[in-house]
Amino acid sequence: MSTSTAASTPVSALTGLPHWETIPDDIPAATGQIKAAIRARIEASGRTVEQVVAEVEAFLEGEIADIEAARARGEDVWPVIEYADIEAGTVSEEQVALLKRRGCAVVRGHFDRDRAEAWDAGVVDYVESNRFFESYAGPADDFFGTLGAEMSKPEIYPIYWSAAQMEARQDPRMATVQAFLNGRWTHESEGRRWFEPEVDTLYPDRIRRRPPGATSGGLGTHLDPGTLDLWMTEGYQQHFRHLFSGDVAAYDPWDAAYRTEAAQYPGSTMCSAFRTFQGWTALSEMAHDQGVLHTVPIPKAMAYLMLRPLLDDVDEGEMCGVQPNRTFPVNERYHAILTRALSGIPDVEPGDSVWWHCDMIHAVAPVTDQQGWGNVIYIPAAPRCTKNEAYAASVREAFLTGKSPSDFPEEDYEASWPNRFGPDRLNEIGRRGLGL
Repeated sequence: MSTSTAASTPVSALTGLPHWETIPDDIPAATGQIKAAIRARIEASGRTVEQVVAEVEAFLEGEIADIEAARARGEDVWPVIEYADIEAGTVSEEQVALLKRRGCAVVRGHFDRDRAEAWDAGVVDYVESNRFFESYAGPADDFFGTLGAEMSKPEIYPIYWSAAQMEARQDPRMATVQAFLNGRWTHESEGRRWFEPEVDTLYPDRIRRRPPGATSGGLGTHLDPGTLDLWMTEGYQQHFRHLFSGDVAAYDPWDAAYRTEAAQYPGSTMCSAFRTFQGWTALSEMAHDQGVLHTVPIPKAMAYLMLRPLLDDVDEGEMCGVQPNRTFPVNERYHAILTRALSGIPDVEPGDSVWWHCDMIHAVAPVTDQQGWGNVIYIPAAPRCTKNEAYAASVREAFLTGKSPSDFPEEDYEASWPNRFGPDRLNEIGRRGLGL
């Protein structure tokens, strides 16, 4: 639904903005063009960009003050919810409200400790029985490569189809938590149904095993939903339509409208799927001060990230450092107000799971001489929708052949492993999630 300008850049009839459904040939020129168009749209509402950004900053200051006060009182900033309450439907209104305000949570007792520790042992047996460490060729992606570059064994294992991972993905307890988390989103709006909250697509991801004594530089503050496509493709322009017209109050980070159909620019650091929450399940104890996950627990901080490049201290040809095929960076130069709120998870035990809104800024803290293991299976909530159905076809092929999923480097270590999890071991949740 586009019309064309003389310069041959399509202009959306829905948003009135120029859009590029694939990466522009001239990124700086396209960046300048979209920034000018968004500024004009905001100014047509009778406000300046500076006034709109100031409104976002005032909101953020209130949220950050609350977070800093909670930390000063020695309280966990992250909400903690018991799995038993999710299963019984007895999570309190106050807990649900805090989950939506903070955009993240730890689910205690998601799986039994013994089961999580058995999965951890199973991972070790799986990789060792297939002589993985003898064939491991080193980190193959730019993003996690820095974490284990000095080590003979990886921290992030490019393994996807172990029994441990697949059993956790298709477990009814996982489906229960995913459906609860999906239910925090508005999945029907604008007269449309954007996703199916009760059905997960089993988005396959990797394993982390960080050994005792490890020293790691961690991961800097970033987010994962996309890069320039968030400003430049028609679907995301529709998703962020309220921000791009200067109506910050109307922007709801929990409304999935249009984003489950939006075009994504390709890249080895990007997720092709729509995840309501990113997440992982702990296979070992992890103390809060041992190089753990931190987030900026303010879902609406995305408004600041999307509008900040429009201010005049940012070069016209760039978006605060956002580039295709790189993670979306958050830095002190442009985002100092946000980094004040960075808050780590509380202590977790084997079987606990950790979740954060897909648009949230997150980081992994550095650690020196780590005490204890730091082992997790990455499992998000990725409900059935147009975008996830499209990706599921490649996931099914990867599952059946033992190859790496297409969102990840083509390492394919498991293709010849005889004891990977096979189709005969899928339960109803697994078959439905993979579309088999």
